[in-house]
Amino acid sequence: MKSDTEAASQSGPIYEAKGLKKEFDDGRVAALRGIDLRVNAGDFVSIVGPSGCGKTTFLNMLGSLDFPSSGQLLFKGTHIPDLPDPADYRARDIGFIFQSFHLLPTFTVEENVQIPMIGQGKSRSERKERALFLLEAVGLSHRRDHLPSKLSGGERQRAAIARSLVNDPDVLLADEPTGNLDSKTAVHITELLCQLQAEHRMTMILVTHDLGVARHAARIIRIKDGQIIAENDPADTASTPQA
Repeated sequence: MKSDTEAASQSGPIYEAKGLKKEFDDGRVAALRGIDLRVNAGDFVSIVGPSGCGKTTFLNMLGSLDFPSSGQLLFKGTHIPDLPDPADYRARDIGFIFQSFHLLPTFTVEENVQIPMIGQGKSRSERKERALFLLEAVGLSHRRDHLPSKLSGGERQRAAIARSLVNDPDVLLADEPTGNLDSKTAVHITELLCQLQAEHRMTMILVTHDLGVARHAARIIRIKDGQIIAENDPADTASTPQA
């Protein structure tokens, strides 16, 4: 993880969206309709809204898994579609957490965590040491030799979180990280994400339909029909119906 000095030196916007639009089906479907948003380094932002509102599309563009039809999407001042190597950007700067975990079923937990480090210049012993360190950090070192099929949903998500952190990312992008979990496990995973974000001062952008999860963020961005309709302080959302 980053040192306190490195984290403290972060300032200014890490992401800026300016008039961001995304269309599908030759322009007949507008997923995003002009998003303007600034996210500073170290921010914890949740994005909420109904299914199909564009929140996952926006998250995918932040991670260079998709690209805008028009407008600008800047990462540290550079338009993401203009990055020389989007795959390198994802490997170096971004950690992903998905609702469906995306663990490889024939690999152990430890091996799954090591996979993003392959090809990154780390020796086998370095990969093993890093994986075990992160599994310890998320409370899963005792399950390191198990296959994903032998884990509970919460344990699978802990393994996925450890994997997302192996390359010490600047940004953690989480797409419905508690969506496949029961309510008690969802609370534990949310608390773990909050702890990791606070300890390491990562920028975290979390997409969720659950306002109980969203309220842990410092900023809540509400999207509807591909547009930002509101930004709330979490303390102002207690009476807001769940999207």
